[in-house]
Amino acid sequence: MGSGPLYLTLLAGPVYAAPVPKPVIDALESAQVTESATGRSGFQLTFTLADRSALQTLFLLAGDSPVPVLRVILVVTTGGLPQVLVDGVIEHHEVQPAAASGSAKLVVTGHDLSVLMDLQDNTGTQFPGQAPHSRVSTILAQYSCLGIAPEVMPVPGSEASDPTRQAPTQRGTDFAYVRKLASDAGYVFYFAPGTVPGSSQAYFGPQVRVGPPQPALNVNMDAWTNVEKLTFSYQPQGAAWPVVYILNPDTGRTFEVPIPSVTPLNPALGLAVPPPQQFPKLVGTAKRTPAEAVMLGVAEAVKHADVVTGNGSLDVDRYGQVLRARSLVGVRGAGVAFDGLHYVDSVTHHLKPGEYKQDFVLKRNALIANLPVVPTAPY
Repeated sequence: MGSGPLYLTLLAGPVYAAPVPKPVIDALESAQVTESATGRSGFQLTFTLADRSALQTLFLLAGDSPVPVLRVILVVTTGGLPQVLVDGVIEHHEVQPAAASGSAKLVVTGHDLSVLMDLQDNTGTQFPGQAPHSRVSTILAQYSCLGIAPEVMPVPGSEASDPTRQAPTQRGTDFAYVRKLASDAGYVFYFAPGTVPGSSQAYFGPQVRVGPPQPALNVNMDAWTNVEKLTFSYQPQGAAWPVVYILNPDTGRTFEVPIPSVTPLNPALGLAVPPPQQFPKLVGTAKRTPAEAVMLGVAEAVKHADVVTGNGSLDVDRYGQVLRARSLVGVRGAGVAFDGLHYVDSVTHHLKPGEYKQDFVLKRNALIANLPVVPTAPY
């Protein structure tokens, strides 16, 4: 059931990362990486900082040099399978003196490569004749030299701006502007590390909760239990169907359309979907096209759809592989109400020499499994 030997590979460098010297990886005391389904991924690395350590040059001096960014890539290999946990940029260095032990600690923290989109305010950049998703593609193309591959989904109902009128104009940094375009379309925007070190995906599109699930998390199953703890809460009072306003151009009148929480991209993950308790009205949707208004409603419905939340922790060696966010996972042994598929909303990786544990948060929009069995091994 174990995942086999655990190996850590650390790459670092200005703009393009390369494997660090062995003394640097030997000085690594712990690593923490947080993956979120909708937000930035973050990391924190803690090193033992001895006198004349290579860390003095690699991290501390680089932080004061003309080099604008110091890139860090952390790869973990379990069971012979390498996975990139984070590809990001260091934003903060902290030295913690330790008089008793005679050696200090160096703690570096940062976030994924989306940080690079926040370095410069590009207010005033115009995008004549471009639809929202085309503007996103234009912006992301500037970062392709860093190994960033864009995955940009078209916005339903959006049209290219009229080139004879004032062109759409950017306000703020590239990251802030793309995030606003995503919010306006009911989309999410995030960076995810690729399968190969040095490659990343920039995703702009709807949050998708479909796809092959990861191996099941087993609780209360004696020898088959592979999590250290897993608890669930059920809050049906938060269920809501947002109401959008659609304008009839022929009559000039608007009519209300409630948007259900279950959609093809956010299907019911259980048999018992609770009825809506609230019907929040999205003001301003009448000014949008019907397709845009519906997409905003769908995005808002997803925020209120999750009535089940699971919080747990596991040992990767016991689980058998690395649990990743932004995908589905099965649960067994939690009882009739909570068994079945769940969406992994966030994962925090905790790595130390000889130890790899994870905290995770699961989300679901229904009770009672709608599958007879859940996968217990990788697809």
